[in-house]
Amino acid sequence: MSTSSDNAAPPASLPWHRRGVGRARNIKSLRALAERRLPRAIFDFVDGGAEDEVTLRENSSSYGKYRLLPRVLVDVSSTDLKTNILGRESALPFAIGPTGGAGFVWPRGDLALAKTAEAANIPYALSTTSAVSIEHMRERVSSRLWFQSYIFRQRDFTDKLIDRAYAADYEALVITVDLPVGGNRERDYRNDFAVPFKFTPRNVLDFALHPEWVYTTLRHGLPSFGNLTNFSPSKDVNAAASSVGRNYDSSFNWDDLARIRDRWSRKLIVKGVVHPLDAERLVGMGVDAMVVSNHGGRQLDSGPATIDALPQIVATVNKRAEVFVDGGVRRGSDVFKALALGADAVLLGRASLFGLAGAGPAGVERAVSILREELVRTMKLCGVTNIAEIDRQFLVSTSPFCLNANE
Repeated sequence: MSTSSDNAAPPASLPWHRRGVGRARNIKSLRALAERRLPRAIFDFVDGGAEDEVTLRENSSSYGKYRLLPRVLVDVSSTDLKTNILGRESALPFAIGPTGGAGFVWPRGDLALAKTAEAANIPYALSTTSAVSIEHMRERVSSRLWFQSYIFRQRDFTDKLIDRAYAADYEALVITVDLPVGGNRERDYRNDFAVPFKFTPRNVLDFALHPEWVYTTLRHGLPSFGNLTNFSPSKDVNAAASSVGRNYDSSFNWDDLARIRDRWSRKLIVKGVVHPLDAERLVGMGVDAMVVSNHGGRQLDSGPATIDALPQIVATVNKRAEVFVDGGVRRGSDVFKALALGADAVLLGRASLFGLAGAGPAGVERAVSILREELVRTMKLCGVTNIAEIDRQFLVSTSPFCLNANE
């Protein structure tokens, strides 16, 4: 197969996609579109988690522990969804977070995600393993961009990635800290999934059963990984991408993060925090924000759901830095609950990726639109007119989570 150029525009959604996405009433419907369109190996890479997928499931199901407690007789004829994220106005209290492999579900899918964020006036975080390079993304998108960086054993390569993001005027740097080793994603093993693809009998049959994905991919080419050029001695960028998990620097520690804090003069976000003691130390280091995240349940299984870990992180930080949360958000009411528990914003992951996988750019737009509409409806039914009013008075917890930070 040929390799796609990250300098081209993403292909538009096909007519049947537009019809299908118009009938999608929720994120679950977009997930179903994605499952029908993608080969099993690709879909499971997006949808799956580590080992028994306990954390993956609980990221979503734990939102159900919190019940909404509405106020009535409030004039909710108009609602204002604007909020501040990292000190700048955002039209919505969520951003599109970094999702690696977006180019496999839709050609140059990262660009489609970023363009949707730009149109919605919300931030977008570009993944290290994107199909569109740092520089080309900035050429195509003039709005708020964050760059998410993994830490590789080749420290000089990581430094160059960060320097490239700075030179391209990215607003914030997101350092992922919950990936000292790659997670045990058993679905990938079952499906013979790897980058580059392994063309096994299982996968060949899988691809044959999904001709639309094959056609689109053949037409536009397998994605290259522009940010990973010269990552390893291999001249095959795709082969380099396949070794990213093995090349994460498991020795990365607090002193190393402090060095990045010192050399990055703009906003710094640390992603992958679930323990309040870590949150306290990050505040002391001077980070601008942290993301309560367990990598979408893709790394350590049986860890806490992020919505359960959120309240104690918020209490520990005590407004000395911004607190974001990701993982399991499938409804506008989930966004409302996260804000009520003290999050300053929510990062979307699979919700936007399901839209992209199922219907391309139109699917991402639909995902953002669904969550916006559901959030507005939830606010009105709860008697809330703006984001600043959302707090814990609107929640009842049926099963509070407690982590003893002193142990």
